[in-house]
Amino acid sequence: MVKVEMVDLKAQMASIGEQISARIADVLAHGQFIMGPEVVELEEALSQFCGAPHTVTCGNGTDALQIALMADGIGPGDAVFVPGFTFTATAEAVLVLGARPVFCDIDPATFNLDPESLKDAVDRVRKEGKLIPRAVISVDLFGLPGDYARLVPYCDQEGLLLIADSAQAFGAAQGHRNVGVLAPVTTTSFFPAKPLGCFGDGGALFTDDAQRARLYQSLRAHGKGDEKYDIVRVGLNSRLDTIQAAILLEKLKIFQGEIDARRRIAHAYTERLRGHVITPEIPTGTNSVWAQYSIRSDRRDAIMAAFRHKGLPFAIYYPRPMHHQTAYREFGLGEGSLPISENTSETILSLPMHPYLSDRAINAVCETVLAAVQA
Repeated sequence: MVKVEMVDLKAQMASIGEQISARIADVLAHGQFIMGPEVVELEEALSQFCGAPHTVTCGNGTDALQIALMADGIGPGDAVFVPGFTFTATAEAVLVLGARPVFCDIDPATFNLDPESLKDAVDRVRKEGKLIPRAVISVDLFGLPGDYARLVPYCDQEGLLLIADSAQAFGAAQGHRNVGVLAPVTTTSFFPAKPLGCFGDGGALFTDDAQRARLYQSLRAHGKGDEKYDIVRVGLNSRLDTIQAAILLEKLKIFQGEIDARRRIAHAYTERLRGHVITPEIPTGTNSVWAQYSIRSDRRDAIMAAFRHKGLPFAIYYPRPMHHQTAYREFGLGEGSLPISENTSETILSLPMHPYLSDRAINAVCETVLAAVQA
């Protein structure tokens, strides 16, 4: 039986392990483990890759969200609108600052924030008058950019900061514009399982606003001013380690090739599975980076049982929507308030996805799905 991994970092290391080891050795030799030269080199390389004028790295993707919110002074009494179907970090960063997450529903085809649900939520909050609408965090789920053609003008009109939470989507694009320049502020994560991941935690912020970038640089380093011990604001300790920057520099060299491989694999999945399960839909003019390949099916339990029997990996992202999570129930509107998010949690299933997935592995996955839904 073919061995299939959900994410295969060992295969990646077999490809570029020597180069990564050499990069790490360089850091060990010069000894600048915090804010060493590789950090600036990486920030410049990331800007060149995505087109963002300013890139500021930090300790992880959650900190990136928090820094973006802190820079705009968001805190108690403020409402931040987030999708109800996402990872906890999206709402967590809001609550840590004392602001209030307001959950919105998702588009059933893309799993991303539904602009109409967002408008309804903003109108409701304004009418209630208890919170001040301040920001929107649009999550580019599973590697697919959100509907920024609608979100950007709406947020501009309403005076809302728009943050693209692209933790899973760095490397994706809409038209000729890459993730990193689709929204005024973009954050990403370099968690190891992400399409571009390091060997620990890491994150970054992207913006076209030089003043914001300077704030981000200050906030990631305890609120530092012009000198090390000149503290001008309350900040975080969230600098990207030099070794992680060195690793990412080497991985960035092969990143476009890995994206192309992910797209080939996603196409193969869709060709085999379309019509048997609900396969992902990619809007015209948009390119996903395919952090995950997620299907939907009322036969999910049967598919999972078949995968367990065959020894194949799978994952459910996410088994419950945010407003059903114990920590966030008090901030939601209860059962039935976000029907698309709720239904998606009950039917979604993510299949193995990484650039090194073999044709035999793809075939094994597809055959198992088809046998389960046709049984």
